Amino acid sequence: MTDCATLLRDHVTLKCRSIDRIFLQAYVPKLQSVGQVCIFLRWQRKFKIPSSAAFGQIGEAYVKAIHRFAERHHIPVVHFQKGQNKEEVARPYLEAAAQQGHDCVVLIGIAQEKASAWRSWPSPGQQKARHPHMEWGREMVFINHFYFYLWDSEWGAAFWKTNAYAPFPIWLWLNGHEWAKRQLARAGISYEALDNGFRSCADPAALQKICDRLGPAAVKSFFWRWVRRLPSPFTRADLRAGYVYELAFRQFEISDTCVFDRPQAGRMWFEGVIRDHLDLGRPDQIALVFHRSVRRSTPGTFRTRVVTRGVDPTLCCYYKSSRLKQYFKEGRALRTETVISDTRDFHIGRRVCAQNWYALRAVGESANRCLCDAEAADAQPAPDVVTFCQVTQPSTTDDGLYAAGLRFGEARVMTVLAALVGFCHLVAGFRNRQMVERVRALGEVPYTARQATYDLHRLKRKGLIVKLTRTHRYQLTSLGRRVAVLFTKTYGRVLAPGLSALDPGLPEDVAARSPLTTAWRTFERFLDHYIQLQLIAA
Repeated sequence: MTDCATLLRDHVTLKCRSIDRIFLQAYVPKLQSVGQVCIFLRWQRKFKIPSSAAFGQIGEAYVKAIHRFAERHHIPVVHFQKGQNKEEVARPYLEAAAQQGHDCVVLIGIAQEKASAWRSWPSPGQQKARHPHMEWGREMVFINHFYFYLWDSEWGAAFWKTNAYAPFPIWLWLNGHEWAKRQLARAGISYEALDNGFRSCADPAALQKICDRLGPAAVKSFFWRWVRRLPSPFTRADLRAGYVYELAFRQFEISDTCVFDRPQAGRMWFEGVIRDHLDLGRPDQIALVFHRSVRRSTPGTFRTRVVTRGVDPTLCCYYKSSRLKQYFKEGRALRTETVISDTRDFHIGRRVCAQNWYALRAVGESANRCLCDAEAADAQPAPDVVTFCQVTQPSTTDDGLYAAGLRFGEARVMTVLAALVGFCHLVAGFRNRQMVERVRALGEVPYTARQATYDLHRLKRKGLIVKLTRTHRYQLTSLGRRVAVLFTKTYGRVLAPGLSALDPGLPEDVAARSPLTTAWRTFERFLDHYIQLQLIAA
């Protein structure tokens, strides 16, 4: 079977890196604390007593404005049922709007969902007072949400969700691939769509430049364009007083798509990747992908899944509230997606600005690239014979330091290399203590910190690891990973099962099932017979 690197090199007709789905939340910074809420109601809106009832009046007026807006523009209003697929309901309306090609609200959906809202109540002992002092808090309530399904000439299909309860949040869903399609159409560049992506493009270089151009300015332009068109609970006086929305990231997806020249090539790629990584340390490889080290104190769940629905597998890796997913899209393309659900997982702010946008994009593109590069590199790990001899035999470094050989098949060497080949060490590196823990977990007990120090020294002198500057952490080199993968695969897949098959004590009924065992025992019989003949002739 052709290896993964060859498939990606010779059988890919289009590569595209792009922002995929974007889920944002708009909030009013001046309504996020109790004091700010009271100032808004008492001094901005002139309510004598700041309370939930005051917000209720604002919310009722907002709901009426939404229904008047729907009537004026002849927009259908649909009440979603529990469990109903909202996208399926809105799709015919969006497709009809796409044919017309102008900006419009195609549907307003109403669904009861849970949300956090401000609520007030009289302070204890003041229930009967004429002007009671009110206490405030946020609580989760089931309330009506309004889904505005939009068709935008810049972004295509999108939805805008809000409710009539303070602090009047807005949730916004956009798609970077749809934005890129609109830009290609404007530039007169022909393309063929692949659902949420591209199957082909007349000018791949121009496509990539367009995808790279997408930034926070385009998102903010969309938001403020529709804020002025849609009903709002805030008046112009409120906006002049500073009660304006800020955008924050709720979910940010970065995708890398490789379109294969034929479906068989994509299936071969997935089969090769799954087979290659069944016995190479898996769960903490999530740390590699996201440039994060996993320690005992690191919160969150770390796991890896291989899901096979139908005939197309999906590889999912999880880190805290974010995940990385690989799947075979519509039988033609390898899609690698990094989904960041909490920007603070990577010490990046939530506010939508250029700094945070490009930092998130760098995290996602690095994760996608690291995963694909590691998968391709693991398929062809074998170094040349000279390098293999230098690793397995004693040698000296350029400065005259002695480096003991790493003998292939030695239990301690094989366990150490198997411990280091996990993806979690490729970027974040590892410490002496982490190496001890992983080696012990693989069954090499006892294994002490002093033994690990000795192994680290010889691995470093062999050029298989390097020490990270100003840290006590080490990192596998490219050569080190190739050697570790080669040793691990060969020992686990060839040597260990091969020696078991050649065991003379293997029962005959079991030996008969193995072609290797049958051939070896036949060879032994002929060899013994030949030796006896030669001794007799002598």
